[in-house]
Amino acid sequence: HSSPSSFILTGIPGLEDAQFWIAFPFCTMYFMAVLGNITLLLVIRMDPNLHWPMFYFLSMLAAIDLMLTISIVPKFLSIFWFHSHEITFEGCVAQMFFIHSFSMAESGVLLTMALDRYLAICKPLHYSAILTGSTIAKLGLAAAVCDIVIIIPLTCMVTTLSYCGPRVIPHSYCECMSVVKLACGDIQPNSIYGITAATVIVGLDSILIAVSYVLILREVTGLSSREARLKSFGTCGTHIGVILLFYLPRLFSSYTQHWGQSIPVHPCVLAADLYLLVPPMLNRLIYGMRTRPIREQVLSLIWQK
Repeated sequence: HSSPSSFILTGIPGLEDAQFWIAFPFCTMYFMAVLGNITLLLVIRMDPNLHWPMFYFLSMLAAIDLMLTISIVPKFLSIFWFHSHEITFEGCVAQMFFIHSFSMAESGVLLTMALDRYLAICKPLHYSAILTGSTIAKLGLAAAVCDIVIIIPLTCMVTTLSYCGPRVIPHSYCECMSVVKLACGDIQPNSIYGITAATVIVGLDSILIAVSYVLILREVTGLSSREARLKSFGTCGTHIGVILLFYLPRLFSSYTQHWGQSIPVHPCVLAADLYLLVPPMLNRLIYGMRTRPIREQVLSLIWQK
């Protein structure tokens, strides 16, 4: 009754025969996410005109998305294409830590970006005075500390469990509850802590984001120009769509792991895979290429090449 030397990741249970072909869209999304995030980071770093709070937040989001995809997708592809199902216990715990840490950090950055848009639209005269360099650094530090305070106990609780049964994880990566369910003894503390942390963090961040966008939309409706209103509504609408695409599958995945025994496994695993991969790919298009200074800089670099 101790920690096993390794676990076996099945990939997508019930779709084993189709995993070879499923890997191709996964690989395409991975390539687009990595290329888009690296391009965005380089463009913002190279252009001094982009050294503003909004672009700093975009850089944070790009860095988090890049690390998140790198921590999971290579293992996806090795399972789907090369049948490399085994992962060491230490590697599993590390992957679990990184996935949950980066997911929480992305939630925090989305919240700060909503705050940035609120200040830019509703409080433009105070924007520069509020979002100073030190304030941005403090926001980033607060997100990191929050991650550490919440994720380290969750990870430690997993490592202290005894595992005496099968070591097969019915998932594409080391999802926390999928690992915990393999343990012997009482796993209720892990379950309660995990679902409470997910609900509180996602619930609080999503509520604050929703409030900020409601205030933004209320301000936008007062604009005299119809063109300006339509542009603002379009921008807010796409931002809200990406945010929902990040939060809803995450909550669905968390709750089905705890109470979704009657739901087939493969849609749950697919939802858990996609919420970690689709937002990092789309964020570059929504937050990056739809932002005119970034779009112009990227087109300028391509034209020079």
